[in-house]
Parts: sequence; C-alpha cells; structure tokens
Amino acid sequence: MELSRDEFESLVTEALEDLPKVFKDSLDNVDVVIEDEPTQEAMKAVGVSGRKMVLGLYQGVPLVRRCHYYGMVLPDKITIFKKNVERMCRKREDIVVVVTHTVQHELAHYFGITDQRLRDLGIY
Repeated sequence: MELSRDEFESLVTEALEDLPKVFKDSLDNVDVVIEDEPTQEAMKAVGVSGRKMVLGLYQGVPLVRRCHYYGMVLPDKITIFKKNVERMCRKREDIVVVVTHTVQHELAHYFGITDQRLRDLGIY
C-alpha cells in the first residue's frame, strides 16, 4: 500500500497532535521528519547493522539526559521512514496504526525510554 507524501505527512501530524497534552507540552528542540528509507550512515550512527527494516529513528540527546549545559544545539531528530512503513502494510488502516506506533516509539526514546524498558512495560 502506498500513500502520497501529503497523505503520509498528515498521518504523522495526526499522530503528534493526538499525543496527550503532557507529552506535547514537554517536546522541546525536536524535529519530526519523513524520509523514504534510512541511509547506511544513519543506521551505523545509531548502531544498527544489516538490512533490518527500520520504521523510525531517534537521533539526539534524550530529555532525561539534558542538563544545564544543554543549549545552542541542533534539534533532536525523529525520522519516520515512509517506504518501510508502506512495505509492511496492506491497507491504509494498517499504515495509520504503524505510523502512530512508530511516532510514539521514537518519542519514547526522546523521553529516555529504551527498547528494553518498552519491552518490560509490555509495549512490544
């Protein structure tokens, strides 16, 4: 299933807008972008190897690790990979679910929650 760029961007925007207010109010110095697929450089930079299908990627300093020295830095970046999401979905409804989950997952990393902690919480 493939969506237009505008449709996909709308889904990402909706996922962000649907976040609880407490989380939206805590977002600071983070950009959410859409790319078609991850580059090898981006994958290596975060320690992911092989041909793993990555749906999203968080790059930055998690909110819980920022201190009074944090400032004058480029924004953290959350990237959602459009083509990878579309490859795993057959229907638009599936894409909505996967985009929402991926945005929430990457924002969890922004807030300092690791993949292991997400598994411990039963998110996976």
